[in-house]
Amino acid sequence: MHYSKVLDRIVEPKIIIPEERKRFSNRDLFKLLVPILIEQILTTLVGMVDTLMISYAGQAAISGVSLVNQLAHTFIFVFSATAAGGAVVVSQYLGRGDSQSSSKAASQFVSMMFLLGLVITTVCITLRHEILNALFGSVEPDVMEAAVVYLVITAASWPFLGLYSCSTALYRSMARTKRIAKVSLVMNIINVVGNFIGIFILHWGVVGVAVPTLVARFVAALIMYPPLFRAGNPIVLKVKEIFAFRWSIQRKIYGIALPGAVESFLFNISKVSITSIVSTFGTVQIAANGVASNFWSMCSLCCLCMGYAFVTVIGQCMGAGDVEASEYYFKKMIRLTYVLSWLWNIVIFSSAPLLVRLYALPQETKALAVMAICLHNFGYCLVGPIHSSLPNGLRACGDVKFVTFAAIFSTCVCRYLFSLLFGVVLGFGLIGVVMAMICDWSIKAILVWLRYRTGKWRSMKVI
Repeated sequence: MHYSKVLDRIVEPKIIIPEERKRFSNRDLFKLLVPILIEQILTTLVGMVDTLMISYAGQAAISGVSLVNQLAHTFIFVFSATAAGGAVVVSQYLGRGDSQSSSKAASQFVSMMFLLGLVITTVCITLRHEILNALFGSVEPDVMEAAVVYLVITAASWPFLGLYSCSTALYRSMARTKRIAKVSLVMNIINVVGNFIGIFILHWGVVGVAVPTLVARFVAALIMYPPLFRAGNPIVLKVKEIFAFRWSIQRKIYGIALPGAVESFLFNISKVSITSIVSTFGTVQIAANGVASNFWSMCSLCCLCMGYAFVTVIGQCMGAGDVEASEYYFKKMIRLTYVLSWLWNIVIFSSAPLLVRLYALPQETKALAVMAICLHNFGYCLVGPIHSSLPNGLRACGDVKFVTFAAIFSTCVCRYLFSLLFGVVLGFGLIGVVMAMICDWSIKAILVWLRYRTGKWRSMKVI
């Protein structure tokens, strides 16, 4: 039996709509999803390779890098959330068939993302000591020294990461994702080769993994944009529009992007605060957390990719005013997310114990990392598709305020309190923090699912 028919039996909802209103066939969905998945795997591997190779420079170095990566992920997710907001506006214009407005919105989006990256970089480099001492002041001096060096160098890459995030969002809005995967491969090759040279040949330690990350992000941003300026695309960037300021367009983008960016910022700041709790557990647990967090990122990739797909698919359907098609794709893509997430995590479950052995760390650290990975990934498989992917579909409809509230409440309140309870009060350490994560996801998933079931998203407008 053809894979498409098997897939239909599993994920096809009971809602019946005419074939001509199915804007995305199974083949179209996979053409959209596969390059996104490849790109996200390769992007995640940048962090994993950094952590793996820096482990050969000692536990202090890997601890410093892992602490900064927690902070860096705060801003990386801010870029992603802001990019998703811009993609909603652009996708709805494309769904309406208004290529002129989509191109203007995209051009404004580019300048907005670069300025955002520039501001974050300036603040983090200028206040590097104050930020790191406030978050991780209790760590050992050699860990703090490694963290400062890694932060300064990688922070310089964030304006380029902002541009890269913007370009990937625009390609996804057009459902043209092959270039994203190709550029991500180039970025990873630069990073891996650079890490090898920096660690094993030049013996630069933390600098040896930070500099290749900066170079890789710069090159990726540089080569993503030329095709977006060429005529004939659904989106055509124009230099004049990039440097213009059009409040009517900016307001639409900020209306969707700002709540998501604030949510993402608070979400990740709470994660950093929780990492500061982990930092009190000692170097072994910090190092285990650094290793496990890379596998946690891998665990969430399918849900993350489906979240991007929700923005493109639901955004275009709502932009065209087809609410029934939107509901059809909501249900189909939720089911598809569960299927892909479980299949993907079976691979992660099977490979994690073997891959953790590659790290040059004590056996105690490796065993703790494997335990944290398995518990985290099992919990995420249960509620991740509702917790991570469905909210992007609601955002694509314009329902951003409730989603933001649900995320802030579940993460900033529930996760932090449960981390203190399980990790500190009950003495479970890193495992207690993972238990708190699962509680957080479950609460948010319940809130988001109930919101979706109310159907209020049906009547919301973005453009």
